[in-house]
Amino acid sequence: MKKYLIAGLLVWLPLAITIWVLHSVLGLLDGVFAWLLSGSQAVLPNAAHSPLEMLKRVPGLGVIVMVLALLVTGMFATNIVGQWWLAQGSRMLSRIPIVKSIYSSVKQVSDTLFSSSGNAFREAVMVQYPRAGSWTIAFVTGRPGGEAAEHLHGDYLSLYVPTTPNPTSGFFLMVPRADVIALTMSVDEALKYIISMGVVAPPIHAPSAVITAPPNLAG
Repeated sequence: MKKYLIAGLLVWLPLAITIWVLHSVLGLLDGVFAWLLSGSQAVLPNAAHSPLEMLKRVPGLGVIVMVLALLVTGMFATNIVGQWWLAQGSRMLSRIPIVKSIYSSVKQVSDTLFSSSGNAFREAVMVQYPRAGSWTIAFVTGRPGGEAAEHLHGDYLSLYVPTTPNPTSGFFLMVPRADVIALTMSVDEALKYIISMGVVAPPIHAPSAVITAPPNLAG
């Protein structure tokens, strides 16, 4: 009886969690879309309110609108005119107090993570943390830069150590390259290993190569 219950749980649990995550994301996007429609009702004539209310009830429409908005924005951002307007907008936001600190930080991180030519989170390594003799998985994000690099003598790497089972939070470390062990597992395999708390071990690949950190982007 117990064996059958566990086997059934192993079948349904991943499917249920996947559906729950997708449902949460869809609900969030639909909520944002409904909020935008509600805001537009304040500036549109009364005759347009009824069609807008009907659009709010269409499930998944927020996702479609979001994808279309991203496609249109991407097409606009990849031409010369769009790049000029985006540069002007970015320059304006960079002059507003408080806003400039948040915007510039988020923009630099997003450009590094999602750029097709970026090297962040391209390599998984092992590092001793939080104490000597205790090892964990980390991701190479670059080399230390700015004032921090001036106080570090030798070859150092910047690492992101994610928490488990939620890898979206973690710790930033600057450690000597000699104290890091390069791994041949992919970033996806390393993330699965972290999220599963070590239960889902990645396959063994060929011997690891020398770590090649991305260039310092803070310079």
